[in-house]
Amino acid sequence: MAVLKVIEVLANSNKSWEDATRKAVKHASKSVKNIRSVYVNEQNATVDDEGEVDEFRVNVKITFEVK
Repeated sequence: MAVLKVIEVLANSNKSWEDATRKAVKHASKSVKNIRSVYVNEQNATVDDEGEVDEFRVNVKITFEVK
């Protein structure tokens, strides 16, 4: 039986929500090993003065196996 743990991570990107998700996983993998999955819990974005989206933000849950 495997023991799994879940952490919540916030990340942002100027490109896309997918890029923000990749950044969250990449950054978490520096200190957390055995990552098994990522669940995008929430997405939002900020808008600049010209009405353009300038930042994509995600709140993700990362699941990893505890050995």
